[in-house]
Amino acid sequence: MEKIVLRPLAKINLGLDVVGKREDGYHEVRMVMQTLALHDRLVMEKMADGAVTMKTNLPYLPTGRTNLVVQAVELLREEFGISEGIRINLKKVIPVAGGMAGGSTDAAAALYGMNRMFSLGLSKKQLMELGVKLGADVPYCIMRGTALAEGIGEKLTPLCSVPQVAVLVVKPAFSVSTAKVYEAFDQMEDVQHPDIDGLLDAIREKDLRKICQNMGNNLADVTKSMYPVIGDIEKKMEELGAMKAMMSGSGPTVFGFFENQEQANGAKEEFLHRKNISQVYVTSVYNVKREVRQNG
Repeated sequence: MEKIVLRPLAKINLGLDVVGKREDGYHEVRMVMQTLALHDRLVMEKMADGAVTMKTNLPYLPTGRTNLVVQAVELLREEFGISEGIRINLKKVIPVAGGMAGGSTDAAAALYGMNRMFSLGLSKKQLMELGVKLGADVPYCIMRGTALAEGIGEKLTPLCSVPQVAVLVVKPAFSVSTAKVYEAFDQMEDVQHPDIDGLLDAIREKDLRKICQNMGNNLADVTKSMYPVIGDIEKKMEELGAMKAMMSGSGPTVFGFFENQEQANGAKEEFLHRKNISQVYVTSVYNVKREVRQNG
């Protein structure tokens, strides 16, 4: 295979609970992760010159060794002694620094692409083990679907799929520093914890209304205190008919669950012309077919 075209998928957090901080500075979390059909476009092509080069549609995005896609490619080139170069073309759609694992999902796709192009024979589990070297979200982005993430996000348990639902994604016209959000979180005295166990029960029951009732993110209060517009977006989405609207990850992207695409598209129109909004999409959850034990 000389060339491969990939669709790295965005993720959202249906639940995010920061439960503690480790001595090494990393935070312990319990998160319920969900992939969306919203995706970037990653094209990888073998080159005889031995160089790894990258182009992207965003002029401010780094394309050298600080980019996770380049790091993923170089990781497998070094691991397997691959001398051929790779030309990478990345079209970004997923919001950058938006709490949707945009960089991690691109890196995950690059690992998958290298495995296919060079017939490396790596299993999904092996790719996930390599992926954690690049970032805590990368193994999940290889797994996809609905999953419980624990530890620093690398301990993954696959869950049964959530019901299909239309999703409105709104990214404000600014980015958020995850490090600064966690720093502020660490200063909080009264931390509210979302009901992750209740959310897991609702997912097992495939009860969309109950899922929405139990969704929560205890980083949201921190980020919304810095950027009140995030709370305004959540409130407006729910006024427009969202069953639940919530910030994903450390923000600032907000997503809302709607009963159908028509309703989501109607709400989309309300955000398209706002000055403080940079990206608006209507998409859906993306589920993965797999056998999942129902009793855990």
